[in-house]
Amino acid sequence: MPSPLTPSSGDTSDIRVGLAGFGPAGSFFHAPLIAATPGLRLSAVVTRDPGRAGQVRADHPGAEVVAAAEDLWDACDLVVIATPNRTHVPLAAEALKAGLPVVVDKPLAGAADEARDLVRLARDRGLMLTVFQNRRWDGDFLTLRRLLPELGEVHRFESRFERWRPVPKGGWREAGGPEDVGGTLFDLGSHLVDQALTLFGPVTHVYAETDVRRAGIRNDDDAFVALTHRSGTRSHLWMSAVAGLPGPRLRVLGSRAAYVKWGLDPQEERLRAGERPGPADFGRGGDPRDGWGTEPPAGWDIERRDPRDTERRDPQDTERRDPRDTERRDGWGTEPPERWGTLGVEGDVRPVRTEPGAYQRFYEGVVACLRDGAPPPVPAEEAVAAIAVLEAARLSASLGQVVPVPAHGE
Repeated sequence: MPSPLTPSSGDTSDIRVGLAGFGPAGSFFHAPLIAATPGLRLSAVVTRDPGRAGQVRADHPGAEVVAAAEDLWDACDLVVIATPNRTHVPLAAEALKAGLPVVVDKPLAGAADEARDLVRLARDRGLMLTVFQNRRWDGDFLTLRRLLPELGEVHRFESRFERWRPVPKGGWREAGGPEDVGGTLFDLGSHLVDQALTLFGPVTHVYAETDVRRAGIRNDDDAFVALTHRSGTRSHLWMSAVAGLPGPRLRVLGSRAAYVKWGLDPQEERLRAGERPGPADFGRGGDPRDGWGTEPPAGWDIERRDPRDTERRDPQDTERRDPRDTERRDGWGTEPPERWGTLGVEGDVRPVRTEPGAYQRFYEGVVACLRDGAPPPVPAEEAVAAIAVLEAARLSASLGQVVPVPAHGE
């Protein structure tokens, strides 16, 4: 992909990153992963909140705090947009027009047509546009990709992001209008739909149910989506803030075997606790206190993967732990055997190790794209396809019937 940062420019210095937004997405996910990625340097952060500005200065002392996104255009080489959903499209368009490659937090847009316009703009300018679909690097998802040949023909894929949040926290995600692109369908559903499309390909039809279960909010907090893939696989996806007892994270039924996995990937919890991936070698001679990317126990036979292989609480609601806490940091991205999933059929089931989760691969892929001309870690066109499915789901829920999904590009 053409870029002003390719090796032909002769520039080998770190890529300066400007981060727009320092709410949960910016502070817990993007800033720590940017800071941990060799070749990237967090140079500026946009926030008008005094408390968040203080947090930027404490956690990222080399980064300048600025008041507006336009202050980033001349201060960085790459823009990361982690602002409220309604601002994703206009800010991404401004950055692209300023000649800067862009990372956008999911969802890329609230409508597929808007997302297509951004893709065209990036293509016309010869700039990278990619979407932060970090759940492609969840350990359970990486494990499922490894196990697909053993499952045979997958006829049903069940996937859940369910939580127990009976008391609303307010804010645009719960109380905003349609223009805010809030609600669990576009929030957690962006991850679930992206994973389903990545595994099983394009969708032809969608059926969805969305509900507002809690008082005092306007956006859906409980949803179910059924996808019919062109391949014949059916995906059943649940997302909820009112699940007192969550179901299995994954249940995948194939012609030869099934895979069942409980519990969420541990990386989000650790990022929220103030931890981050370690130095550039990721466990090969780096700080021994750091566990992100460290070798799992002997005999696990973890293969090296390409970086491209493949919720949110208020900051005040989270205990920040000391990043040097060795007990918390032991084996970043890995799960203990008691949390592994199981593979097999009735009467013949065995536990299977969970692949180490690796959110750092996303930004490693960004560096490879900008420096070496590699494909972006998440092609923006794939995000467009996911948004088209989410739009169809929203329509299906309003009509109470199955609706077709237009072919990509229509």
